[in-house]
Amino acid sequence: MTPLNILIMHGPNLNLLGTREPEHYGRQNLASINQSLIALGDTLGCAITTFQSNHEGELVERVHQAADQVDGIVINPAAYTHTSVALRDALLGCHIPFIEVHLSNIHRREEFRQRSLLADIATGIIAGFGPSSYTLALRGLCEHLRSQQTDHS
Repeated sequence: MTPLNILIMHGPNLNLLGTREPEHYGRQNLASINQSLIALGDTLGCAITTFQSNHEGELVERVHQAADQVDGIVINPAAYTHTSVALRDALLGCHIPFIEVHLSNIHRREEFRQRSLLADIATGIIAGFGPSSYTLALRGLCEHLRSQQTDHS
């Protein structure tokens, strides 16, 4: 089985997980989520790299850097889900399959949070399962990428 390189991207304010609005986002902090994803990646045969930024340009630059280096991306764009045409264009331009992730169910939140600028170009979307949204996304992305490898062999 060929190892997969997966980038996990976290958008603005996710560095505050565990303390920020735990009723929506839970009490698990970002370091703990990243550790569990790295451990799951080992089990799935995936090398996991994580990245978090509160700055739109840094997220865009990281997507650009990922081109030709990663097989897929799991991204929680956070507030940029609803506002970032730049992030959308970066993901489109780099042709990297990605799963959009949200800890809360954005469709049960405020109206402005229910619109995603990335949903129509994502390989898949997982929302509403707290930190498990990330693990579900990683499993789904790895399965999707492996099926693509099989189809092209």
